[in-house]
Amino acid sequence: MCDSHINNQDPTSHEHHEEHEAWSRRTFLQALGIAGAGSFALAGSQISSAAVSPITAALAASTNDRVLVLIRLKGGNDGLNTIVPINDHALYASRRASIALPVTSLYNLSADYGLPSFMSALQSRWGNGQMKVVHGVGYQGQNLSHFRSSDIWATTDAVNFEETGWMGRFFENEFPNFILSPPAVPPAIQIGSLGNLAFEGIQTNYAFSVADPQQLYNLAQNGWQHDPTSVPPCTYGDQLGFLRTTTNTTFAYAGVINTAYQASTTQASYGNHSIADQLAIVARLIKGQLGTKVYMVSLDGFDTHANQVNTHADRMQKLATTIDAFYTDLAAYGNQDEVLCMTISEFGRRVEENGSNGTDHGAAAPMMLFGGGLNGNGFIGTHPSLSNLDANGNMIFSTDFRDVYSTVMKDWLCIPPATVDQAMLNGNYNSLNLGFTCTTAGIADATASDLQHFVINRNEDAILHFTMDVGRKLDVRIYNFLGQELGQLTNEYYMPGVHDIDIKNGLKTRLAAGQYIYRIQTQGQQYSSQFMIM
Repeated sequence: MCDSHINNQDPTSHEHHEEHEAWSRRTFLQALGIAGAGSFALAGSQISSAAVSPITAALAASTNDRVLVLIRLKGGNDGLNTIVPINDHALYASRRASIALPVTSLYNLSADYGLPSFMSALQSRWGNGQMKVVHGVGYQGQNLSHFRSSDIWATTDAVNFEETGWMGRFFENEFPNFILSPPAVPPAIQIGSLGNLAFEGIQTNYAFSVADPQQLYNLAQNGWQHDPTSVPPCTYGDQLGFLRTTTNTTFAYAGVINTAYQASTTQASYGNHSIADQLAIVARLIKGQLGTKVYMVSLDGFDTHANQVNTHADRMQKLATTIDAFYTDLAAYGNQDEVLCMTISEFGRRVEENGSNGTDHGAAAPMMLFGGGLNGNGFIGTHPSLSNLDANGNMIFSTDFRDVYSTVMKDWLCIPPATVDQAMLNGNYNSLNLGFTCTTAGIADATASDLQHFVINRNEDAILHFTMDVGRKLDVRIYNFLGQELGQLTNEYYMPGVHDIDIKNGLKTRLAAGQYIYRIQTQGQQYSSQFMIM
């Protein structure tokens, strides 16, 4: 179902319907809390507590005040009607008889490329050197499934079905005791879409996620706590108390979010729509010095198979006016040069319009960058040819999206190259000249460890499996999900090699079915992770 060929068919076909159903089912699973550890649904919104991570501790100690805001254009944005090729306009217009934008309606970013009139709010941003465009972004073997391509952009792996994300791996590797020692502030905040794989680690999703902006608005204004004691004296009451306590742990960030939110005011006129609500909240949290370094917001509606002209213009007009308001808002507090916004979308659209006055799933498309830290406007890379297309009639990408990710991590967030390479699955991606460099003290490299550990479930048994190259003494303790210690599993010296410990037999304490945590202490380091008793 994830094969690209299904999207070459009529958008009304059964195959296309199944693709969207799969996309929706994945969202449904996330909402139930199945797709990410430590994640659950509350009042119709997906909430994920952001566990501690290597990057959190490192960023907290860093003198770098930079923030990254990822803007997801959900559904596959049409790049050709976003940044219009004036230099090849005749061919562009011939392929899009009913949806092509006339030259007279464009604002010339250069002699070669134009900005649609419905994005006029960005003209001053371009003119003031606060906008750049990366041409032809994509990857080899572009997958045209929403479901699969979204995962590829989040995990950076187009070959294997990787289950961790580029930011999640980064958050996870440098501070491994994330379960039992949560950070003071959320490592990442995601608004407007359910938990994205970009922030997914092995154990949890590292973004504090709220699907409804109003939910985060209420949190930011009021905080949120549940009473775990006023429950009936029965099994249901025990379960309800546990759920409320877990919920309170998740909402431990409500206090710091509230403090940051109340420390600033909105100093710009935003529109009355979702992306405006999301970025208005982000601006207040940044101005209020929350300390979170990465945000993700989402704007839906880019799957423009039919009647594209009005729909696409509406979405891009909302994006443009909101970006302009966002940076006006930040400028009132002097934060405009510290915040980089970057658009992402799972794919572009076909060069040729379809029979429904729209465009079908395509490949390469531009990414847009915004912010005073760009030090000038401009174009990065080469625009793909409109005539030399692949077998599906799509433009061939000229810039790998992972080159952009890698550059932003190294040169904007000041993450050491070795750490970035690890987070990018050692892909050795190229650095691009995006207009900024790391000029402040950044993040220290992670401390490498030869200790590898995880739990294997065999029928009703849970086996702690670990390997190490150097012998050492290990102190392993088991905790419930409230953080209460249940007992010491082992406190012995282990030789180099592979070892297995049966948790239930070794602990000599009855463990009911459910989720637990193990913590390993050795040589001054702590490692913790969660596991299931079946």
